[in-house]
Amino acid sequence: MVGELGFGTSLNVLALIDLWSRARPPDARLHIFSVEAHPLAADDARRALSRWPELAPLAERLLSAWPGQASGVHRREFADLGVILDVAVGEVADALAAWSGPADAWFLDGFSPARNPAMWRDEVLALVAARSAPGAVAATFTVAGAVRRGLAAAGFVVAKAPGFGRKRQRLTARLSGAPNRPTPAARIAIVGAGIAGASVARAVRALGGEAVVYDAEGRGAGASGNPAALVTPRLDAGLDTPAQLFAQAFRRAVALYAGEPASIIAQGHLQLAVQPRDAERFARIAASDLFEPGALEMLTPRATAVRLGEPAPAALAQHAALVIEPGLILAAWAPEVVSAEVCGLRRDSDGWTLLDACGHALGRADAVVVTAALASTALIPDLPLFAVRGQVSLVTAPGAAPPPTAFGGYVIPTRSGLLFGATNDRGDEGRDLRLGDHARNLASLAEGLPGLAGQLAGQPLDGRAAIRAVTPDYLPLAGAASGVPAGLFVLAGFGARGFTLAPLLAEHVAALAMDAPSPLARPLAQAVDPARFARRAARRAS
Repeated sequence: MVGELGFGTSLNVLALIDLWSRARPPDARLHIFSVEAHPLAADDARRALSRWPELAPLAERLLSAWPGQASGVHRREFADLGVILDVAVGEVADALAAWSGPADAWFLDGFSPARNPAMWRDEVLALVAARSAPGAVAATFTVAGAVRRGLAAAGFVVAKAPGFGRKRQRLTARLSGAPNRPTPAARIAIVGAGIAGASVARAVRALGGEAVVYDAEGRGAGASGNPAALVTPRLDAGLDTPAQLFAQAFRRAVALYAGEPASIIAQGHLQLAVQPRDAERFARIAASDLFEPGALEMLTPRATAVRLGEPAPAALAQHAALVIEPGLILAAWAPEVVSAEVCGLRRDSDGWTLLDACGHALGRADAVVVTAALASTALIPDLPLFAVRGQVSLVTAPGAAPPPTAFGGYVIPTRSGLLFGATNDRGDEGRDLRLGDHARNLASLAEGLPGLAGQLAGQPLDGRAAIRAVTPDYLPLAGAASGVPAGLFVLAGFGARGFTLAPLLAEHVAALAMDAPSPLARPLAQAVDPARFARRAARRAS
């Protein structure tokens, strides 16, 4: 694990990956965490990196997926090299305080203390030490006395070393102690083959582990089985922790789905301003730093109407939003699923045994992640999940489809027509298809897009009903299960946002299970920690 202060042009990162590619031990993994308060545009970085043509192949790979300017963590993978890069965009002390670490080595290569004093504050150097493993080393081009004293005060043993080029000297530093990292879990069992389970399987493999997925009904049997899924963030004008979580999850989901281009049905989405204050709320979100510049755009009623082909209110255009075909994602990320119902789990000194209904062993694992939506409660008692039934309506629609649009309900294209809806009935666990719910979906469509509803009137409708799992605070459960032996994790409670939230939160859960750095900042991880409800109850009781 290597940390860096000052991502800049990515030169240090590329040089490190280049060295790693030539000296990598078999099956080894490299994780890099870098902080940047003022990210460069890709074109500016390309011009700077052109001075090192020997790095050009790696540079082009990174530049083609260059981390953006939105605040928060941007993850990139070099899967064939076993490299994961996390770039945290934000103020250095905040980023370090929020990171899970620890690093075995550091590049301390911000500008000089005279030009960038904030990078070299004692607070920052103390955080570097706090996010370091025993025996960690650090290096920097500067030999300024303030830096030497700050590193020494943080616990590093500091020495001068020969410099490079015009720099006669540089600093090296080392923490006391010897590395003593525990052996991470290598075999992860995943119960559930929807988008949560498939995302965990992909994330485990990216960390070098073995993922075994179990599901009695097969891939996408539950809420992940619709023919199309909309990938958009929840729009939260508070811009606080939930908004940050959804923005980062949306960014990561879009990046990962882009790696499966055959799954993408459509790009772009219109969120209609149907309530009196929606336009003001949308404009606030569009102006925030949670999304890339230009990713969100307010449209006038006239511009919205042109896109929809009928009169419409103002709208927020989300240019990066996607409609995907779930089945292709599930097949790519969970290509093999063990057809078995996991009815019990047993912990012993060597790990976990998964049990069938008769108590017979189905398999063994170092850790287990339960991703079975509402059925997760059968394996992990007392999970705060409740059922919300949702029925979507499907119609074969010849001709051009409207852009994906939300208006309270939503309408999106499928491969053969349109999907619209959906109902939202709390406490109902029925999966039967209901004519009355088709009527409700048509009524909702008529309120949002009356012209389209009129075109679809009288056409035969198909549909699908599924049960979503939702938590009391409408944020998912992602982390270690509370009140159970170590090594049991849960990823559930997405409501209707599974295809947006699952890819990022699966990486978080996989990191916890495999003792790897999480892409989630600590406040975001705490917001989805399954133990949060118990902590709140304890505070209320005290």
